[in-house]
Amino acid sequence: MNVALKWQSLPGRALHAERLGHLASLCLKLEVKTYPKPGLVSHVDNGAHRDMDAELLCRSADTLAPFFCDLAAAGAGGAGMDRLRAIGVAAERAMLAATEGVNTHRGAIFGLGLLCAAAGYRNAVSVRKSLGRLVSERWDEDILSGPVSLRSHGAVAARRYGAGGARAEAADGFPSVYDIALPALHAARELAPHDEEAVRVQTCMRLIADVTDTNLLHRGGPEGLRFAQASASAFLTAGGVGSSGWRRRAADVHHAFVARNLSPGGSADLLAMALFVDRLDF
Repeated sequence: MNVALKWQSLPGRALHAERLGHLASLCLKLEVKTYPKPGLVSHVDNGAHRDMDAELLCRSADTLAPFFCDLAAAGAGGAGMDRLRAIGVAAERAMLAATEGVNTHRGAIFGLGLLCAAAGYRNAVSVRKSLGRLVSERWDEDILSGPVSLRSHGAVAARRYGAGGARAEAADGFPSVYDIALPALHAARELAPHDEEAVRVQTCMRLIADVTDTNLLHRGGPEGLRFAQASASAFLTAGGVGSSGWRRRAADVHHAFVARNLSPGGSADLLAMALFVDRLDF
């Protein structure tokens, strides 16, 4: 069957895009409403950040909702990377205006934005493929060949230390989401079936332990990355959120990150992406 015959009506696609935009924004706010996350901003404290707090991050997430909606609608319309990139640039400008110049969600605009576009496309053509696979199939070459942000701390660290970074992650279909975060998320629900915050903490720790987070490389170099991964791994090996006293132990890890000015912002973005995909994928 010609997939063009299966495209939804414009009103249906617009409604779906709006829902996707709000879901993406909600997932960003759920990431904020998670404590203890090592070194990261939460509703409890500002972690290793002096320039942002939970209120600012939630304001940023609300500001980005209509842009995530636009990305979903563009994906539903079969847009190429040039169109998606233009929406992303507009989203970043709106974010910086809302936060008075603080980079709260540049990485999430990129990663969650691509997933929104893929979700819009998938719904429009009724294809049963994972969002990550669709991102890779439709836009991988353009992701890798597109302009490199000179302002991104993560991109600078990726170049300096030879790490793959966000672009390689996206072009490959978000393996850190599908192979690390989602299995951790589902396993954590067995450990803490009635505590979604605990589930998010466990998933965040697993991401920190297993991902080469370029934000950690930027702040602490290879030594900081090794410390962060070892600390998160030790928490998980001791039972994670399935063990007694886990909140105190997670808080201790958090405070150790803050003392070293470490913040795994890439893992935070991946957590939000995993929450988004978990709601939508099969």
